[in-house]
Parts: sequence; structure tokens; C-alpha cells
Amino acid sequence: MKTSEYNSYYKPYIDALNKDIGIVDGLKQNLDDLVSFYSNIPQEKHNYAYAEGKWTIKDVLLHTIDTERVFAYRALRIARQDKTPLAGFEQNDYVDYAFAANRSIESLLEEYRAVRQATITLFSSFDTDVLPLVGEASGFPISVRAIGYIIMGHENHHVKIIKERYL
Repeated sequence: MKTSEYNSYYKPYIDALNKDIGIVDGLKQNLDDLVSFYSNIPQEKHNYAYAEGKWTIKDVLLHTIDTERVFAYRALRIARQDKTPLAGFEQNDYVDYAFAANRSIESLLEEYRAVRQATITLFSSFDTDVLPLVGEASGFPISVRAIGYIIMGHENHHVKIIKERYL
């Protein structure tokens, strides 16, 4: 994948992945890994934030879900060759108005599974000639292929932060 397919902001997410596995298989593997990871976090940690003003573990999970939805929508639009530039989104506003604290980890994981399955189905439907298509999101070029890897890398990034700062 060429670096011209994505904003350099996402380079650490993409570089940290094993891209030999492929997008669909990687999404499936991440699904299993993420559900197992969050399922094994003690309940008393679910609403824990490591510092004032930081997200809780449940906030991070719901942020991951919301971000995947946004990025999968971007992939769909670009794959269908919609040339309309796609706006960014303010992740902090999404977290502030998602009310993750009112939800159980089980309901969040159920939602995650549903969103991930939809993403897997979407990427499974793409022909290989669709993956390098480039559109514009948040003012930068991005390819369908890069979006698939960014979804996984973003998720892995947050798991790493939880391991380092929350547990």
C-alpha cells in the first residue's frame, strides 16, 4: 500500500499491522481478539479513567465502535466512486454524547460484534480493484484499502493504551 493512500496521521496504525493476513481475515481476527480482551477486564475497571478528563474503558470501546461505523461508511462511499469529499467528525463530542457509562460492557460488545460483522460483510463484497480507489475524507486522500487497515490499527492502538494505562 502506498503512503499516498492515507493521511500520515494513520501511519503508526497501519505500520503496526501484519498486512499479509488481508483485510477481511484481519477484521475477523480482531473481532475475536477484542471481544476476548474486553470480556476479561474486571467489571470494577469498566468505568475507570486513568486521569481526570480521560475516557473510561467503556468510552474507549464505544469510541472504537463509532469510529468503525464512520470509517466503514467512508469505505462504502469511496468504493461506490462517490467523489464527494467526506467531512471529519469530532470524536470527543461523540464520546460526550454516547453515554457509555449507562451501558453494560455486554451491550457494548454486542454492538461491537454487529458493527464488525457489517464491516466484514462490506469488505468481503469489495472486488480487489475497488481496494485501491481513493477518495477524500477530513481533507486528505484515503483509499478503501487504507480504511480497512486503519479500522484494525485504530482498535489495536486503543487496546495498547488500555493495557498500558488502565489495567
